[in-house]
Amino acid sequence: MTVPRRAPGTLFYGGSVPIVLASASPRRVTLLRQVGLAFTVADPGPDRDWPGHAEPRHGVRALALEKARRVAGRRPEALVIGADTVVVARSVRLGKPTGEAEAFEMLKQLQGRTHEVWTGLAIVRGRDQRTAAEVTKVQFARLEDAELRAYARTGEPLDKAGAYGIQGLAAQFVRRIEGDYWNVVGLPLARLRQLLKEFA
Repeated sequence: MTVPRRAPGTLFYGGSVPIVLASASPRRVTLLRQVGLAFTVADPGPDRDWPGHAEPRHGVRALALEKARRVAGRRPEALVIGADTVVVARSVRLGKPTGEAEAFEMLKQLQGRTHEVWTGLAIVRGRDQRTAAEVTKVQFARLEDAELRAYARTGEPLDKAGAYGIQGLAAQFVRRIEGDYWNVVGLPLARLRQLLKEFA
């Protein structure tokens, strides 16, 4: 007997409700395409300020939920996915650098140390919503200032939390990680799949 092959998207999400990704991140788009998910993209608008004195696990969830809600208001029929990522080094939050100088200063805080990468997830459909947060620990090698400046000049750090892309040139700086690698790229796929199952 021949067993029919399932469409790739049903391995990640088996529901029939359309999916919208509330993110302008090309890395998140690439990851969802990699797992075969059918979805559309909607830009949620500019990033909002960190919610007060919230701890990382709560702050990233709140920001992800806000992004998802902004898009869900325009797409009530869809499951809207929001995500937000922050790097935390010695209790200091590192967002996206505004230029090479700030990227260099962020990288100085990371080199030779272990930091945390937190990503918040939110899924919204109408009044129904789910949130989650994932953390991964990343250890950087010891690096010279000249190496950090050279990396900052490549432009790769400028649109990334913590001023580096683990999937890009900065892969050579990473000694070890503890947790979900894809979380560091920007989207913890296993945790997102769990959330989507609650809507399937």
